[in-house]
Amino acid sequence: MQKSDILENLQSIVGDDMVSSSAAELYCYSCDASQIRGVPDFVVRPSSTDEVSKIARLAFDNDIPLTPRGAGTGLAGGAVPVEGGIVLDMSSMKRILEIDLDNLLVFVECGVVQEKLNEALEPYGFFFPPDPGSSAMCTLGGLIANNGSGMRSVKYGTTRNYVMGLEVVLADGTIINTGSKTSKSVVGYSLTDLFVGSEGTLGIITRAILKIKAIPKERSVLLASFEGPELAGRAVVKVLSSGIVPSACEILDRNIIEAIKSYDPNISLPDADAILLFEVDGTENSVKEGIEMIRDACSSLASNIRAASDKKERDEIWAARRLVGAAVSRLDPLRTRVYVGEDVGVPIKELPGMLNKVNEISKEYDLPIMTYGHIGDGNLHTGMCIDVLEDGDWDKLNLVADRIHRTAISVGGTVTAEHGVGSARSEYLGLELGKGLNVMILIKNALDPKGILNPGKMGV
Repeated sequence: MQKSDILENLQSIVGDDMVSSSAAELYCYSCDASQIRGVPDFVVRPSSTDEVSKIARLAFDNDIPLTPRGAGTGLAGGAVPVEGGIVLDMSSMKRILEIDLDNLLVFVECGVVQEKLNEALEPYGFFFPPDPGSSAMCTLGGLIANNGSGMRSVKYGTTRNYVMGLEVVLADGTIINTGSKTSKSVVGYSLTDLFVGSEGTLGIITRAILKIKAIPKERSVLLASFEGPELAGRAVVKVLSSGIVPSACEILDRNIIEAIKSYDPNISLPDADAILLFEVDGTENSVKEGIEMIRDACSSLASNIRAASDKKERDEIWAARRLVGAAVSRLDPLRTRVYVGEDVGVPIKELPGMLNKVNEISKEYDLPIMTYGHIGDGNLHTGMCIDVLEDGDWDKLNLVADRIHRTAISVGGTVTAEHGVGSARSEYLGLELGKGLNVMILIKNALDPKGILNPGKMGV
């Protein structure tokens, strides 16, 4: 089929205004925040599952690559059409279909923005716990497809823990439903889990049944300073092994502390080689007890410990943490943040050694690394900035990222804890998964025999 015929067919499905084929509009869909690039032939904005199904059938019959996309906030090229074809912009499917408080769940379309869902739930006293840094922009479909998480996953888990069921369009346009509204079910394979984290390579998520939780009555934050990141890592191990489960546990190293202060001089953070931010939520008594237990666990390792005195101070501390993304490049205005090797995860007991190794790699290659992230679940973000006009800096960056990835795998960790594989980390799948990658390929071939769904991603 000729491109003109494909365009005409797409327009007949969604309407002329919901299909883009101009060079300027296609360019807007050619990237995310990673270095991966790929220009689509068409961008289509469906408004219903039926339209998604018809588009998928058209793509399947004509062997056209089909790449689902939400808000495009990804950091690994997951929604970049590296083989061209059709980009499915799912952001028009943004209805909250049902808020079922009696069953502690919501029924939503894939294009609902995460923050918008929590704004709708707050008046009822409930929330959807996954808390990615892109919550103000990212869509729930993208969050599910990447199994995203964020700062509170140490207590509340990742998105996978909240997905009860999905509506999915398969490669040939077939619509299936997985899971149910029941808390327990052992009927058949866990197809819901199969699609969560599959990054659009197995099917297109159109709707979801999600668990929700009651908003905790109290919340408090403790800030602990350390004379080195390794000491901070040891403190995290000590806190978690003592039985405390903070709702969040974050690390900021000296480089990122200085960057935040440079970005906003009014931010009050201590002068330290590393800072840990612990949040505890729950009832008033449980929060007080948790803060004191964390203080006791950190006392022999920290140089200074203080708890937020009130909500205002607590919010100021978290505001500083949320500035990280914007502040990273402020340490050197001649350098640009590049998202490569920035999302490793390691077992909790390996944290001290991994933090030490990152420092060694940084010194060996003379490349500053700003380490921060969700250390309470072993997820470290190693932020790197380079002069993007210098080829030598790119070479150094890629070498450092490779060392970080391989070091994480060598201690039983992972190359991506929440940002996704996409195209950026596909080369490490065989090393991390071994023969498990062969099973992934078999599943991919069974559900997408023509290989049209988000091709070039996840090593499949």
